[in-house]
Amino acid sequence: MWNNYSLLDYNTFGIDVRAARFMEYRSESELLAFLSGEGLEAPYLHIGRGSNLLFTKDFEGTVLHSCIRGVEVLEEDDKQVRVRVGAGTLWDDFVACCVARGWYGAENLSLIPGEVGASAVQNIGAYGVEVKDLIEAVETVDVHGVKRVYANAECRYAYRDSIFKRPDMKSVFVTRVRFVLGKTPCYRLEYGAIRTELEKRPATNLCTIREVIACIRQAKLPDPKVLGNAGSFFKNPVVPRSSFEALLCQYPSMPFYEVDAGSVKIPAGWLIEQCGWKGKGIGRASVHSRQALVLVNLGGATGQDVVALANAVAASVYDKFHIHICPEVNVI
Repeated sequence: MWNNYSLLDYNTFGIDVRAARFMEYRSESELLAFLSGEGLEAPYLHIGRGSNLLFTKDFEGTVLHSCIRGVEVLEEDDKQVRVRVGAGTLWDDFVACCVARGWYGAENLSLIPGEVGASAVQNIGAYGVEVKDLIEAVETVDVHGVKRVYANAECRYAYRDSIFKRPDMKSVFVTRVRFVLGKTPCYRLEYGAIRTELEKRPATNLCTIREVIACIRQAKLPDPKVLGNAGSFFKNPVVPRSSFEALLCQYPSMPFYEVDAGSVKIPAGWLIEQCGWKGKGIGRASVHSRQALVLVNLGGATGQDVVALANAVAASVYDKFHIHICPEVNVI
């Protein structure tokens, strides 16, 4: 346990805030010993690498972080493999492990920052794949030291959402995640950018797909080690088909994705760009010049600066399109 601990290395926005107390644990037993010994009083916050967090001020409580790592094979046959992964394992390290071992399913999620535990909370997704498609179950410990395993269906996964994001579930900490991955070739290549990149490469295999995804992401998204950011700041809004069709008459080139018979998803980045925000900002917080969905810290921005920019961007989108865009990032 450390007091007055800097969280600069635990948020990819690069906001220099501090936690009154910081506790890092390397095993489930270490976490349980802490909870049964010192106990944990509110306020408290369990974090990963902070790749989906925006701190607006110092945290006047206890921040916990898992260092439970490793990939354990539970069961394997010719068709699939079941694995158990520590919540503190870096997500992209796990994807690299899957690709190296010939396990299919996670490759489209290459280069997404953060840790495995947070991936199960956030339901991360990219290029036609969501992590819920791979998760079998989520292992947890609550603030009282009670262990529970949540089956996939109990996690209530939705677009960038899960049961673990509910306010009443903040006392539940993910310790490990169980995944089911394929052993036979199966790719998701529907996204145009993937097919375009594949045309430049001679073979289609797991390594190639991972390289292609990394290439696409690096071309669009800034490295948080260079320019503080949390990736996509806003969720892509899902609108009623009637609203979409009315907008399409005004903007025939508007990109979109079919959701179901009654609703359509519109890229938030496109909406923001149409409002003229790309490359513009407020103070030291800015909309990224190459990807309007990303808000960046140009250096020295505060969390409040980023929130002010986000609110201004959302207001512009509503004024122009009458569409609400909501943050994907958790504001603390």
